[in-house]
Amino acid sequence: MDYPLPEAARRYVAAHLHDDPAHLALQARRHPGLPVPELVRQIQARQKARAKLPQWADNAELIFPPALSVEQASSARTAAFKADLVDGERLADLTGGFGADSAAFAARVAQVDYVERTPALAEVVRYNFAQLGLANVAVHATDALTFLKSTPHHYDWLYLDPARRDTAARKIFLLHDCEPDVVKLLPLLLHKADKVLLKTSPMLDIEHAVQGLGHVRRLWVVAVDNEVKEVLYELGPEPAVDPERYALNLRRDGSQQEFRLNRAREARATPRYAEAQQYLYEPNAAVLKAGAFRSVGTAFELLKLHQHSHLYTSDVLRLDFPGRIFRVRAVEKADGAVLKAHLGPEARAHVTTRNFPDSVADFRRRTGIREGGEVYLFATTDLRNRPVVLVCEKAA
Repeated sequence: MDYPLPEAARRYVAAHLHDDPAHLALQARRHPGLPVPELVRQIQARQKARAKLPQWADNAELIFPPALSVEQASSARTAAFKADLVDGERLADLTGGFGADSAAFAARVAQVDYVERTPALAEVVRYNFAQLGLANVAVHATDALTFLKSTPHHYDWLYLDPARRDTAARKIFLLHDCEPDVVKLLPLLLHKADKVLLKTSPMLDIEHAVQGLGHVRRLWVVAVDNEVKEVLYELGPEPAVDPERYALNLRRDGSQQEFRLNRAREARATPRYAEAQQYLYEPNAAVLKAGAFRSVGTAFELLKLHQHSHLYTSDVLRLDFPGRIFRVRAVEKADGAVLKAHLGPEARAHVTTRNFPDSVADFRRRTGIREGGEVYLFATTDLRNRPVVLVCEKAA
């Protein structure tokens, strides 16, 4: 595809930006002078980018690669977070992709080398960077290993986001199965840079990664609106055993929740237990992914409902807690008729099950409670191993 797009093509994309791509493809014959299939792909990719890269999606000058490259790109929020972790004169993004991370790094580092093994994608990104005015980013259409062996530079940072799909497009979650293989490449990475920033799938086991890499200085579990999006590892030349872990939840209002731990502090934490008190605390997804099953409770002087529930309680309101906070209105049996008495005629509530025999779907089928409303039901197990339901409302 030639770019920039001809004026007629740009008008077509702008006019149909919010339309159904499948419907547009069926109407291609109405526009014989336009490459409608490619323009529909542009529209589809822009639609996918709207939530994670809104400024790029609204920029008519940019060209978008196939939708999969957009799906795999970092969001503007997480790219900005990563950029805040780095500094210095020179950084290389060895798995460039759509270029969202490189663009964010360019605001923090004097010179960025963007490396992408797919030539067509590299050319699209080269064009886009020019439209964005990113004069301090050099584009290299090659693979990470070839680039590292040929570059004469030593870097302040190297960044990698290894591909997490095999040749059959199945998702994979072990470092050795990703491309490039960071464990195999690690000696060269640490020879070429002072620090390495590695992004992995949220599905990858953190303990396995720390053990396999052996040089993790610290790591970040990053969630956006309570959904873990990525895990980041800072690697350095010296071997490390128990890196500091940061659990971050980036919230819709622009604020963030943070909790800090390591394995030693987690192991030393001794939870105290109690029946449900006035407030219920549910750690956010980043805290749990980071492995803070006990230390988050002791750090905020909370009591745990059960060893396996990872729900906490207190008569004191701790607004700085990294998670959701609820006021407990009642503790009931898991009985539909009893629970519906708290819900009103529409019998709606938000349901969470933790350490409970039923899944959320099974709980709803058994009780007849539908999704929605202002009430939150936490189906869990109490200290005496009885299934109970905490009827709650939001406290913060």
